[in-house]
Amino acid sequence: MEYEVVIGLEVHVQLKTKTKAFCGCSTEFGQAPNTSVCPVCLGFPGSLPVLNKTALDFAIKVGLALNCKIQEYIRFDRKNYFYPDLPKNYQISQYNLPVAQDGFLDIELEEGIKKRIGIKRVHLEEDAGKLIHLEDCSLVDFNRAGIPLLEIVSLPQINSPQEAYEYLITLKEILRYLEVSDCDMEKGSLRCDANISLKKKKDLKLGTKVELKNMNSFKAVKDALSYEVERQKEFLKKNKTLIQETRLWDPKEEKTISMRTKEEAQDYRYFPEPDLVPFVLEQAYIEKIKDSLPEMPASKKQRFIKSYGLSFKQAKFIVSEKKIADYFESCVNFYNQPKVIYNWLSGPLVSEMNERKQNIEDLNILVEDFCGLIKMVEDKKISNLKAKEILKKMLDNKKSFSEIIQEEQIVQISDTTTLNRIIEEVIKENPKSVQDYKSGKTNAIMFLVGQVMKKTQKNAQPQIVQKLLKEVLDKG
Repeated sequence: MEYEVVIGLEVHVQLKTKTKAFCGCSTEFGQAPNTSVCPVCLGFPGSLPVLNKTALDFAIKVGLALNCKIQEYIRFDRKNYFYPDLPKNYQISQYNLPVAQDGFLDIELEEGIKKRIGIKRVHLEEDAGKLIHLEDCSLVDFNRAGIPLLEIVSLPQINSPQEAYEYLITLKEILRYLEVSDCDMEKGSLRCDANISLKKKKDLKLGTKVELKNMNSFKAVKDALSYEVERQKEFLKKNKTLIQETRLWDPKEEKTISMRTKEEAQDYRYFPEPDLVPFVLEQAYIEKIKDSLPEMPASKKQRFIKSYGLSFKQAKFIVSEKKIADYFESCVNFYNQPKVIYNWLSGPLVSEMNERKQNIEDLNILVEDFCGLIKMVEDKKISNLKAKEILKKMLDNKKSFSEIIQEEQIVQISDTTTLNRIIEEVIKENPKSVQDYKSGKTNAIMFLVGQVMKKTQKNAQPQIVQKLLKEVLDKG
């Protein structure tokens, strides 16, 4: 029996505002528990909310970037439910009059193959607090209560865990380009719930929906969905009845576990928020925000392929982070060798970023220094290996490449007389490797190249060294 997988995603994004959604409390992460709170976000009687305009601006930005229709008339509602970390016992949210709806997001499954996923709605709401579970008790921190959230709800048009993964990656790129959120899942800035059901391909009616929670990475979303596909298949094959429920992803056991039966909209008893008036969004206001939108990742990728001759894969990597794309373009404007710059940026520089756990802006390496170093390699003034060493020292000591070259008196050894003399020394010192090479183990030459590079302190071109070594060994 063939089944069709039907997935819808609900993504909650913490907006990068300085203050909360309906009060003036700070949204700064990592403050001492329960210090960034006030009567409004704690729900004290008589306190009144005031909408954060920046949060509304950000919501409209996202709606426009996701090709949504921005509503001219919006309203906030009370979503009633009890959690220990929800101080009001209700959440200010939006129900039938959200900021934006009826949009779409195109995902690229591979080069030239796209799929359009419908966006049902984009609405504003406030976050709950955070529970900290200890061995013998649970503590609550209300600092997060009231932080502005944007909920982005897709239509059930995603048909595999891989498509869900691509949707999330693409959405995250857009959000970071818009600079409305840092999208840091470890800090809880981006969270995702997934609804999944299976149905026989010939059936028109959707199957029983299961909601998945507790997924703290895009990989976890993909893994949880993959597990749930197989679990539901087994149920359907055995004619067992699936129940509509919420299940949690257990990353240690790599399986989903039942949490509770799923609530419906009526269970939340939505009604208009009496402490906030409805809002009318004028067209001029919407157009002003639209004019401020940056170039989006999809169009930037196509431009990089066309203008700089990058491959699909190269362009996809470069545009995945706006700061990297901006740095790359600045480098190309300084030194017009796009593919050479790509190789250095995606290789040694990203390696340093990963090793130091820093973003490209944290490295604080000037474009002229980075390009100057690359140009010296291209001009064969220093070796590739030496340049990587210099790059590391530049980042460690916060110095320019020219300062390090001058201090260490680094000069490329390129004259064959000097290199041949060093090669003769290496051959005398390593008779076994010489014999291995002559007996057919051609890879032994790489050890000898390494020994020459060591003696020259990597101030020689490995390709030239290998060529000269081969000439000498083949003669003998």
